[in-house]
Amino acid sequence: MNLQSILSILVFSPLLGIIVLAMLPKTQEKAIKAVGFLATLPPLILSFAVYAHFLAGKSLSDFSVSVPWIQFHGINAQEPIFSVSYELAVSGFQLVLVVLTSVVSTLAAIGAVTFIKKEWKGYFMLFLLLVTGMLGVFTAENLILFFIFFEVTLIPTFFLIGKWGYFEKEKAAYSFLIYNGLGSAVLLIVIMILFAKTGTTNIELLKEIVGDPSGPLSADFKLGLFIALLVAFGVKLPIFPLHSWMLRVHVQAPPSVVMIHSGILLKIGAYGLIRFGMGIFPNQFEKLATLIAILGLINLLYGAFLAFIQTDFKMVLAYSSISHMGIVLIGLAAMNEAGIQGAIFQVVSHGLISALLFFLVGVLYERTETSLIDNLGGLAKGMPLAAGFLLAGALGSLGLPGMSGFVSEFMAFLGLFKVQPWIAAVGTIGIIMTAAYLLRAVLGMTYGRAHREFDGVLDLRGVELVPVVVLMLLIVLIGVYPSVLSSPLQATLETIMLGLGG
Repeated sequence: MNLQSILSILVFSPLLGIIVLAMLPKTQEKAIKAVGFLATLPPLILSFAVYAHFLAGKSLSDFSVSVPWIQFHGINAQEPIFSVSYELAVSGFQLVLVVLTSVVSTLAAIGAVTFIKKEWKGYFMLFLLLVTGMLGVFTAENLILFFIFFEVTLIPTFFLIGKWGYFEKEKAAYSFLIYNGLGSAVLLIVIMILFAKTGTTNIELLKEIVGDPSGPLSADFKLGLFIALLVAFGVKLPIFPLHSWMLRVHVQAPPSVVMIHSGILLKIGAYGLIRFGMGIFPNQFEKLATLIAILGLINLLYGAFLAFIQTDFKMVLAYSSISHMGIVLIGLAAMNEAGIQGAIFQVVSHGLISALLFFLVGVLYERTETSLIDNLGGLAKGMPLAAGFLLAGALGSLGLPGMSGFVSEFMAFLGLFKVQPWIAAVGTIGIIMTAAYLLRAVLGMTYGRAHREFDGVLDLRGVELVPVVVLMLLIVLIGVYPSVLSSPLQATLETIMLGLGG
């Protein structure tokens, strides 16, 4: 197989599943479930094959593809005025996110067997379209292609929330669409301005042109474009106060969709800030580094304090996501290797931990029809396996040594302590609060006063154990052997630091 075709197959292979599903009758539920799951396997296998290629010491540029795609010709002009190529590529950072997307998508497809009760065919067709969009976002090598894939993720997510969610699903879906639509509009304006001013949307070329002091963009104009990018991706991350839509989605969307949303879609915001904000506008990022650190601190503390007073475990996890995304901002604001590496580790770590915890809370809701902490008291006696994994996931989230959360938080704060010690010192309050709200919630559910009987309530069983065990193993693997992530990230970090002048 031609290596240059690997990424295209990886990105678009889920569409084959959509074609097969379209030909299946709605009544064949077993076949629909099987196809929905199997269609997530080609990206998973290919992403691990690309990772194995990297581990063998070979270049990831072997997979890069660039072919002419869209051209704009002027009147009587032989050569195109503007041209957009179909460009896919992976760096170490992108590869890590592609693997994360493939793993979580496959596990979410397994989770759908438990959580989705109706219209399987429509669900999996939208789900596979969403997977294609996410994989495309992390492999696109020009801004136009990135934006197209970015928009592809919005449409199926809107319908997956609005059709298969809980009681206020329509409100959550429209809130998601409005906020993310506005963020997309801002992003599109930035892309069009860059295209018009530079004549290219290729990310590597934009780094050179924008970084040239004698280029077509003035310093103030670059700063304005970076602020616009910060807003666009800040909605996705989300950054306070652009977060309210995310709370509704995490509570109202079906758990298999929340696994994808919290585990992957929120990370597009962090990816955009790192790849485009820090990559294309490094000087502007440095100018606003203190502001970004303060925004990260607000996210961290705001999310932690509000998580502490929640009575619904879904809301605890939703505010926890806001808090943990603050650590990403704190690491990036450090503008040094330790901080940036910690931010990227946090992106991956939170993706795995949040997927695990939302899967578990989904199982609990299916069994008990509640996610209220008080109503789940005595869980350890009735569902010991679920309670054990819930506690383990919470320990990973609060940063227990030996788990992925510890590595990411340690490096992010280490980086910030070097440059902004006072902000970092205040931020440690958020770390303490994380332990407080997670242990309060989880211990209240597992060993708290029982308000209901768990007789006859089934514990984790069969296929439900697959996502839980796989995610738990990955969380521990990164915690005890962080080189599995740091190795592919090394070249990316060197490129970023070179752009920052470090």
